[in-house]
Amino acid sequence: MTWLEALALGILQGLTEYLPVSSSGHLMIGSALFGITDPETTLPFAVVVHIATVFSTLIILNKEIVWLFKGLFNFKNAKSDYKGAVHFLNNEQNYALNIFISMIPIGIVGICFKDAIEATFSNIIIVGICLIITALLLTFSYYTKPRQKEYISVWDALIIGLSQALACLPGLSRSGTTIATGILIGNKKEQLAQFSFLMVIPPILGEALLDVVKIFTNGFSEAFCNISTTALIVGFLAAFLSGCLACKVMINIVKKGKLIYFAIYCAIIGIATLIFSLI
Repeated sequence: MTWLEALALGILQGLTEYLPVSSSGHLMIGSALFGITDPETTLPFAVVVHIATVFSTLIILNKEIVWLFKGLFNFKNAKSDYKGAVHFLNNEQNYALNIFISMIPIGIVGICFKDAIEATFSNIIIVGICLIITALLLTFSYYTKPRQKEYISVWDALIIGLSQALACLPGLSRSGTTIATGILIGNKKEQLAQFSFLMVIPPILGEALLDVVKIFTNGFSEAFCNISTTALIVGFLAAFLSGCLACKVMINIVKKGKLIYFAIYCAIIGIATLIFSLI
């Protein structure tokens, strides 16, 4: 992998991690276009750029994260004003509880079905189909007008978490799926982007840890040596900077409810991917 390829793939990862178009699907398509298919190269690079996007979230949502941690260990005046919340917890603790609950489905999937899911990453047809499914979800969420709830409840967090677990499939956008699901069950768009981006931090870090373990236990101990340090650094910085931009832009896009444009994009790319795979 050259540093130019790392730059392009890093930017691709950073932008698509937050935009509802599937970062895993685009990273897979981009790698295939560059002819980079060796797992000893793609896996370590994917770990590095995914960690970079986590740092993007930490930077853009730093105020929300500080708010969350400040209240997490404050047990005074713990009565919450969240409807449907656990009332012996404060607002921050309820928010953290919702994030924890949303992690349970993807945690189960990651531990029990990680290898089966990773096997789908070599199938470009699955990417195309899942991109079309992402387009349908975004379209439904755009045209559906459910009664809006004041807060994200515990049950809502679980349902959104289930949708995040399904989005492990390449081409099924994690942010698009979770935000669309939240809208369909009646949550406010203003709250969903922030919740969607915060809830993914622990799973991405956990997945990165599992991948690192896999690298060293499956005989890939020299995998990071197969990629130049320059390429890894360039890829990390590209994913981080483009991720910061995409995270900030996406929050504004969700608030304005303009997800239909991404539905059109995903449909076009999904169909093009299927045609390309069949040629």
